[in-house]
Amino acid sequence: MPNKTQATENSKNRVADRPAGAQAIQPTADLVEYMQDYARERPEVVALWCFGVGFVLGWKLKFW
Repeated sequence: MPNKTQATENSKNRVADRPAGAQAIQPTADLVEYMQDYARERPEVVALWCFGVGFVLGWKLKFW
């Protein structure tokens, strides 16, 4: 089993081995970009989902 130092060195080597044009993985930024593109293409679907989620949350989180 490799120790912590070896694991850190291995991860640094993997980053250094990437081609110059390769980008780091950014799942959050990719998801936000995908959702924005989808909202531009199908605004009515996104509006209905927002309304539905807001309705359910408002119904379940009543403060009165």
